[in-house]
Amino acid sequence: MAVHQPLEEKVKDLENAIRELVYLQHKNEMQIGQLTLEMKAFKDEMLAFKDEMKDFKDEMKAFKDEMLVFKDEMKAFKDEMKDFKDEMLDFKDEMKDFKDEMLSFKDEMKGFKDEVLIFKDGVETFKDEMLAFKDEMKDFKDEMLAFKDEMQEFKDEMKAFKDEMKEFKDEMQAFKDELRDENRRMNKRWGEISNKLGTLVEDIVAPAIDPMIEKYFGMEPIETSIRVRRRKGNLKAEFDAVAICEHCVFLFEVKSTPRKDYIKEFLELQIPRFKQLYPEYASKKLYPVFASLRIEQPEVDFCTENGIYAMAYREWDYMDLLNYEELEPQRRA
Repeated sequence: MAVHQPLEEKVKDLENAIRELVYLQHKNEMQIGQLTLEMKAFKDEMLAFKDEMKDFKDEMKAFKDEMLVFKDEMKAFKDEMKDFKDEMLDFKDEMKDFKDEMLSFKDEMKGFKDEVLIFKDGVETFKDEMLAFKDEMKDFKDEMLAFKDEMQEFKDEMKAFKDEMKEFKDEMQAFKDELRDENRRMNKRWGEISNKLGTLVEDIVAPAIDPMIEKYFGMEPIETSIRVRRRKGNLKAEFDAVAICEHCVFLFEVKSTPRKDYIKEFLELQIPRFKQLYPEYASKKLYPVFASLRIEQPEVDFCTENGIYAMAYREWDYMDLLNYEELEPQRRA
C-alpha cells in the first residue's frame, strides 16, 4: 500500500485538473457567446442612431425652408414699412405747407385789422370757428402722439423679436457644434471598436473607397473588393482592398497602427506581389493607398516621398486623402 499511494493521488489530481479545464472551457464559451450578443446589440443601436440622424437631417431641411419663407415675409414687411415711412414724409411736407399758409393768413389778418373792427360780429363768428379749429388741431396732435407711442411700442417689439432670433441662431449654432463633436466622437469610438475586432477595412475604409476615388480622380470603380486573396504557384498574398477602374487600379493597405515599417513593407513587398499575382492589370496605372484611422504627419510625409497616398480620418470627421495635393503633380506626369 505504501508503494501505490502516490500514484493514486496523482491520478486523482489529474482528474481534478481535467474537470477544472472542462469547466473553464465551458465558461469561456459562454463569455464569447455573451460578447457576441452584446456586439450585435451595439450594431443595432448604431443603425437606429443612423436612422435618427437621417430623420433629424430631414427635419432641419424642413425648418430651413420655413425660415426662408419667414425671411421673404420679413422682407415684404420691411418694404411696407418703407412705403409707410415715405407716406409719413409726404404728410410732414403737407403739414409744413399748411403751416406756411397759416402764417400767410396771419399776415393777411393783420392787414385787415381795421376791417375786422367794423365787422366785429363776423370776427366773433370767425373767432369761434378758429377756436373750434384749434380744438380739432389739438385732437389731431393727441392722435399723432398716440400714434408715435404705438410706433415706439412696435419698435420695441421688433427689437425684442430680433434679440430672440439672435438667441435662437446662437442656440442652433451651439447645437450644430455639439452634433458635429458627437459625430466625431462616435466615428472615433466606432473606429476603435472595429479596430479591436479586426473589421477595420469593412466598417471604416471600405465605404469611403468609391466616394474618395470619385472625388479626387473623377472616376467610378468598376469593381471594389476587400480582403482579396490570390495564389499563383508558391506565391500567395492577401490584399486589404482593391478598386478596379477603366484605366487604373487602386491598391489599399490598411493598418490599425501606422508605422514607417508597415509603409516600407507595403512598398517593397505587397505592391510587387500584387503586380506578380495580377499580370492582367499590367497595362493599368497603379495607385497605392496606405489607410488607417489616424496617420501622423511624419508617416504622411514618408508616404508622399514614396509616391503613396495616405488615407485617414480628417479631424475624426470623414475619411480623406491627406497628401493628395503633394502627389497630384506626380499623378499628372
